[in-house]
Amino acid sequence: MTTTFSLRSIPRASLHPPPRRLSPAAGGGGGGGHLSIRCGPRGNRGPLVKGRTLSTEAIQAVQSLKRAHQTDADPAAAAAPALPSHLRRSLTRLLKADLLAALRELLRQDRCALALQVLAVARSEHGPVALSLYADVASALARQGMGEEIDALVEELEREEGPVEWGDKAVPRLLKAVIGAGRRGAAVRIYGMMRRSGWGPGAKSEDHAVKVLSRGLRRMGEVGLADEIDKEFGLGGGGDSGDRPDQEREVLRV
Repeated sequence: MTTTFSLRSIPRASLHPPPRRLSPAAGGGGGGGHLSIRCGPRGNRGPLVKGRTLSTEAIQAVQSLKRAHQTDADPAAAAAPALPSHLRRSLTRLLKADLLAALRELLRQDRCALALQVLAVARSEHGPVALSLYADVASALARQGMGEEIDALVEELEREEGPVEWGDKAVPRLLKAVIGAGRRGAAVRIYGMMRRSGWGPGAKSEDHAVKVLSRGLRRMGEVGLADEIDKEFGLGGGGDSGDRPDQEREVLRV
């Protein structure tokens, strides 16, 4: 006798067994018997931070620079030796965005000597850089007490080819860094550059930058120059500078 089977003859419960429930011990002690699954980090890179996403090339550049400048001295203030030729060639092959990202990462790590070398490569390969980058570098140098390096940075800015946007919001940051480090000569140089570029009464400039410059110069002993700025911009905090000798006025304008 032949017996014929059909799927319809099999109970529905047999085709769809109930889901397996975990015991509280296996499920981590939580009610409901659900298993929590957590994914670990992918690769060896740390968590990404907003605004600090570095490309692989930028990360490799930072690591190579740090390996080439391993020293027992303070890594922030120690003068970096000249870049090896192969490392400089690697930096010149980077895209401008990657090169500047590596520079900012070195500043974040307070590796200022290395950051200055990367800045030199960026200027030689890609021309003038934004004033905001000079402000970032000056702020990092001021944190590390590297006053002479700030003076050299301002001198490089003075030799920069091409117009500098002194109406930029980075101007107050640059001035604060220079003045905070007590670099009187660098502050006067910046004022001279600003005036030669047409910055002054009637020019497009921010009141905040004027106040930072005036107060900083006054604090560092340049009272006459601060009075002159106050008078020109109508801040009302200065006196008449007309009775000073012409020779002294020329010295202040250097």
